[in-house]
Amino acid sequence: MFALTISPFSPSVHTVGFENYGSECEGIRITAFLDAGQDNLTPLGRLEKYAFSENLFNREIVARGLLDVLREFSDNENDFISVMETVARMSEDGEPTVRAELMEQIPNIAMFLHESRPNFPAAFSRYLVPIVVLYLTDPNNQVRKTSQAALLVLLEQGLISKADMETKVCPVLLELTEPSSDDDYKSEAVAIMCKLVTMLSKDTVERLLLMRFCELCSDARLFQVRKVCAANFGEFCSIVGQEATEKLLMPKFFDLCSDSLWGIRKACAECFMVVSNCTSPEVRRTKLSPLFINLISDQSRWVRQGAFQSLGRFISTFANPSGTGLHFREDGTLLCSEMGGCPTQRTISHTPANQDGRATPSPERSLMADLEYAHAFGNNSTTAASETRGNPTSGGPYSNTNNNNDPTQADENFNSFNYWRPPLPDISGELEMLTGPTTGEEVEGEEEDEEECPVSTYSPAKATSDQIQKVLDCLQPHMDDPDVQAQVQVLSAALKVAQLDSPTDGSPTEDQPSSPTEGHADSDSPPPETKTAEVQNVIPQQLLDQYLSMTDPDRAQTVDTEIAKHCAFSLPGVALTLGRQNWHCLKDTYETLATDVQWKVRRTLAFSIHELAVILGDQLTAADLVPIFNGFLKDLDEVRIGVLKHLFDFLKLLHAEKRREYLYQLQEFMVTDNSRNWRFRYELAEQLILIIELYSHYDVYDYLRQIALTLCSDKVSQVRWISYKLVVEILQKLYASGANDLGLNFINELIVRFCHCNKWVGRQAFAFICQVIEEDCMPMDQFAQHLLPSLLSLSSDSVANVRVLVAKALRQSVMEKGGQAALEETVMALQTDKDRDVRFFATLDPNKALMDTAPLI
Repeated sequence: MFALTISPFSPSVHTVGFENYGSECEGIRITAFLDAGQDNLTPLGRLEKYAFSENLFNREIVARGLLDVLREFSDNENDFISVMETVARMSEDGEPTVRAELMEQIPNIAMFLHESRPNFPAAFSRYLVPIVVLYLTDPNNQVRKTSQAALLVLLEQGLISKADMETKVCPVLLELTEPSSDDDYKSEAVAIMCKLVTMLSKDTVERLLLMRFCELCSDARLFQVRKVCAANFGEFCSIVGQEATEKLLMPKFFDLCSDSLWGIRKACAECFMVVSNCTSPEVRRTKLSPLFINLISDQSRWVRQGAFQSLGRFISTFANPSGTGLHFREDGTLLCSEMGGCPTQRTISHTPANQDGRATPSPERSLMADLEYAHAFGNNSTTAASETRGNPTSGGPYSNTNNNNDPTQADENFNSFNYWRPPLPDISGELEMLTGPTTGEEVEGEEEDEEECPVSTYSPAKATSDQIQKVLDCLQPHMDDPDVQAQVQVLSAALKVAQLDSPTDGSPTEDQPSSPTEGHADSDSPPPETKTAEVQNVIPQQLLDQYLSMTDPDRAQTVDTEIAKHCAFSLPGVALTLGRQNWHCLKDTYETLATDVQWKVRRTLAFSIHELAVILGDQLTAADLVPIFNGFLKDLDEVRIGVLKHLFDFLKLLHAEKRREYLYQLQEFMVTDNSRNWRFRYELAEQLILIIELYSHYDVYDYLRQIALTLCSDKVSQVRWISYKLVVEILQKLYASGANDLGLNFINELIVRFCHCNKWVGRQAFAFICQVIEEDCMPMDQFAQHLLPSLLSLSSDSVANVRVLVAKALRQSVMEKGGQAALEETVMALQTDKDRDVRFFATLDPNKALMDTAPLI
């Protein structure tokens, strides 16, 4: 009967309802059924008729097209109110599919009203918010899910007012999370409540949701509820702040971390960093650290896996900018800041040998740290330098880091990749003799040393190193002078040689009595029994031990096959936390990761080596990172791209002499494992544009010029496009440095290679290069004398694409810098060219936005 009486479309279309129209006609349906039909009803009457039709399909179509309906009636206030009331009545439809269709349109309707209706808040709060809240308790699962998604969208867009959240939404969520609530409703309400907290104010969360969240964390009946709470624990902590976190949430977090279900404990491990950020340093060290150690030692492999993945991030929460001397700018760039806290932290970290039962950094490594800090902070760090200089008990870049009591064990740990001389022998016996060394003992020790190694003795070397250090200390206040910097570099190298000459025989007993303070510390402390890589006091030692163990092959078998990748990913954060003065803690681990058999691990390090260089400073970078960097340059393309993307950032941190060595290796980036990997060459061109400023104009001309010309002839247009800009940068470098002769030679080479090229792509490239040359790139008289005649000669080129670029260059760039008679004649000739694109660019107003001609090249 219904199909025979209803004709919802225009009279000329004789149909029997919506049934005969497929999904592609949805737009036609909604706009058509509002038109006058055979039923003589008003548009609002037809809307109500179909909205409450007995035909389910008609109701679904109306619900799906409510946004278009509102657009039709938005101009009239009374009609608009009538439509909104119809929507409210439709929300009570007994068919779940209709309710789901209606709810899917609520966010779109809300956005439309927000943009077009001045009284949006009142209408939205009165008609739409009650529908959203009502559907949160709908018996149909699909309707509830749709309502939850719509609620999140509305909150993200900021369309629900604070009053509605507090008086309408939160009360429903609290009701659904009551202990007596249905399990399905409760689990869903907890999930939506945890997502809402990030969009609510602190006051609202503390007043309405915090206590209920604490109760849900202890829900003994539903583990799903506890798991959701554990997964979102960090969000609650971030909102309520430190005081409420430590007072109310921390006890619940401890309970969740010891839950009987491994999934809940794993969720706690994954959000540990966020929770740690919301606590005080004392709580972080005394309470959270032991708790995290328990998770790392959990009986469940999945919990251990999650804990190890979060270990580096948790360690990073111990970072203190006043201790590391580094801070982040708003754009995320890591910078070194001259803060007074850096030398203090460094002095505390570099304790005398065996004072805390552990070994201190080696003289080589301590020396590099001393020089780096002296450069940054002046003479304030010389005290710490004197405390640590000459300590023989720890490993460094030239010694074995495993100073165990068993010499056999030391030989087993020897690795020729890391060390260039035999490991140090066992010195525990000698250390006991150094409690109170007398002059006679010193002389006797020197005689024995002379028998074994007559070339090097202790006293002259020590005197030489002291003299050099005194000179270095005097030069520190004048580091702004480039000549002084050069002298400091030479003296630093000499000091290293003097330090290395002292323990030539491998016996560390010579340097031990050099400082009375160190000798006294040795007499009060037992011999070292731990690795030197463990000496630090920034983070709990157990956390560092666990982090260092992530490179152990056994961890990959018992925890996670990609645990080394997680270690590599978080290593810069850990290094930033420990500070450059504790780099010795991570040096061996970093070298192990850099030689890992998995290329993904090495790739991760390659992408972050420039950030690590900022953290360590130029001295440690040159000593420890440059060899790793050189290895990455010869690795797979997947690893090399990480180095290439930040090549400029890394090279600018090196000294000029070291940086210049890489000029010979830049050409190697032109060779890739896969010749079709054009993005590799594109990235090289982008980096070369930045690298130009790091080198002299002679080096740019001798090395970078040839690479740029090769890239300009690449098969891929995108590579050529960026390479033309590289050529212009090289020209600017040459002329800015006053090397006009080199600039002229380069111009002549460009004319021969491109302007006279047999292929039209080369000639087109010359036109583009002339176009992008700025006025500050080279003098205009030089441009007019050497480049302009060749450019004008291309105006009669047989290929239209070349003439297009010539017309654009002349009209948009060259004429703006000053015209000549020949130039104006050429432009007028191009304005009458037979190709319409050439005529367009030749007559285009220079003040208009330039058209992108990249597709033409």
